[in-house]
Amino acid sequence: MTLTELERKVPKLLEYTRYMPEDIRNRCTVRTHAAGSIIHQKNMELGYFGIVAQGENRVINEFENGNVYMIESNKAIDFIGEVTILAGMPRTSVTIEAVTENVVAYISRKDAERWLSEDINILRLTSRHTAFKLYRSSYNNGAKLFYPPGYLLLDYMVKYGRQYGIDSPAPPKQVTISRTRQLLQEEIGINVKTLNRTIRQLKEEGFFTLCKGKITFNREQYEMAQSWLETARDK
Repeated sequence: MTLTELERKVPKLLEYTRYMPEDIRNRCTVRTHAAGSIIHQKNMELGYFGIVAQGENRVINEFENGNVYMIESNKAIDFIGEVTILAGMPRTSVTIEAVTENVVAYISRKDAERWLSEDINILRLTSRHTAFKLYRSSYNNGAKLFYPPGYLLLDYMVKYGRQYGIDSPAPPKQVTISRTRQLLQEEIGINVKTLNRTIRQLKEEGFFTLCKGKITFNREQYEMAQSWLETARDK
């Protein structure tokens, strides 16, 4: 697939690529990353810049003791390598993993640095995107240390439900969190024993059911969780 073909498939991409120099456009390649695959690895030298046109990915930090900490999750349109390039650093500081299939338009780092220096539109979009990530991280910083596991899981559930339209005018009958326990542990930031215990407790309290081991909830349970979270915040 060419960049032009991808733009036809994802018209929103044109907002980002509209002023890409023609020679850079001709060198652009489109790659698909399967769900669960690593898009780029922490501490690897960054030789490219990518624009995620389709898919969802998660940004994680891996430590020498084997622990994995999820920093954030992102949906298209997103960037790959923009923080490293804007910071002027040679190596990546995080690992990016595809949650769903990701379709990414890639150019070389050299081309990206030239494009960013010549095109105020792409510079503004990447800078705003980076600033938003920093804002979101700063706004939520400390929540995993301050709140108990039940709060963290219900907060995750409510955000997931909102993302998948549970509070829309025509909501789905139910939403299932399609994450393994391992992914939930990493994304919520609690160990697997505590996670399993919290899931059992909240299921017994009626906040959700389990369907083939996955957390499943309807609009009524979603609103029940919202109400509980509001009360918890006021305490």
